Amino acid sequence: MAKKEAFKAAFPYTIPICTGFLALGIAYGIYMSAKGFSFVYPLLMSLLIFAGSMELVTVELLLSSFNPLYVFFLTLMINARHLFYGISMLEKYKQVGKKKWYLIFGMCDESFSINCSVTPPPQVDRGWFMFFVTILNHAYWVAGATIGGILGSYLHFNTEGIDFVLTALFVVMLLNQWNEKKNRLPTGIGLAASILCLAVFGADNFMIPAMLLITASLLAVRKHTEQKGKSL
Repeated sequence: MAKKEAFKAAFPYTIPICTGFLALGIAYGIYMSAKGFSFVYPLLMSLLIFAGSMELVTVELLLSSFNPLYVFFLTLMINARHLFYGISMLEKYKQVGKKKWYLIFGMCDESFSINCSVTPPPQVDRGWFMFFVTILNHAYWVAGATIGGILGSYLHFNTEGIDFVLTALFVVMLLNQWNEKKNRLPTGIGLAASILCLAVFGADNFMIPAMLLITASLLAVRKHTEQKGKSL
């Protein structure tokens, strides 16, 4: 009964995410298929990696020369925000038992947002509520990627530019943040650091230097932003 109530409480919060994850997952699966991979690859990668931006980057990594050190630092930089997500969820995960291990693995931006901000009804177990939010979002992404991988093997069309889908999503998110936030210093730092590193290191090597420069710059201006009461 506790699980059923938790599922019923969690499901409505994940419906908007389902729409986005299915669309992005299908695009990702088709992209992998266009690169010559069977649907098994997007299925397993979405199931075991479950990091949308990193999964798209992994496609190119699989097709390039083996460089484990570069892969390690690139993955760390792309997903470094999850370190802070995890720290902020320590208290919430204390009393959830063995579910904690899956909650840690399955945390994504969307699941974190719901589990961090939503208080389930009093009769609903918080641990199971967070579990179902996480596993539903995970399932949407796996389903989308798998469907895309299968469709891609049957539908033959020009897929040029489909790898831009995630970039487009982040551009929209950036514009939304730019319009909502009065303190735009972090955004400006990110853009300036990226452009500078792109000019210095080139398109193939700018990612890690840019992320390091952004991190260092944000730490340097942290006191300034805190004084204005704005979160980085």
